[in-house]
Amino acid sequence: MKRLLRFLVAVIFLMMIGCVTQSRHEKTTKTLIATKDAPAAIGPYSQGVLAGNTLYCSGQIGIDPAAGEMVTGGVQAETRQALKNLGAVLQAAGMNYSDVVRATVFMRNMDDYGKINEIYQQFFKENPPARAAVQVAGLPKDVGVEISLIAVKTEQGK
Repeated sequence: MKRLLRFLVAVIFLMMIGCVTQSRHEKTTKTLIATKDAPAAIGPYSQGVLAGNTLYCSGQIGIDPAAGEMVTGGVQAETRQALKNLGAVLQAAGMNYSDVVRATVFMRNMDDYGKINEIYQQFFKENPPARAAVQVAGLPKDVGVEISLIAVKTEQGK
């Protein structure tokens, strides 16, 4: 009887290991996200990549996708348009700003930090994501700000 019990325990243990190993090796799907409501990629990159339930959004600048031109009005107008562009990518992936878990803000001048924050907080009113904000030497099209996001679709984000 003890031998049978040991055998059954061993079989159950091996089955459990098999289940854990199988779940570790399941592949995550990768879907490229593209929308006409955000500026088209101007290089070898995608507007966004959805891997499983995580969306990685490429950096967006203040280009109006309808006109194909930079918005005017300074860094605040650029910030607003960059975040609208990111919102379009989020929406194309079935997400919204509440799903954002990480933001990275690249700015040409750290003196613009407060101006950028004034607009940024309008898009992330509650439970803002983790964020890094850095000054850089230059940005595409000599803009003042570029923003990238990572979003995760969770039960809370529904």
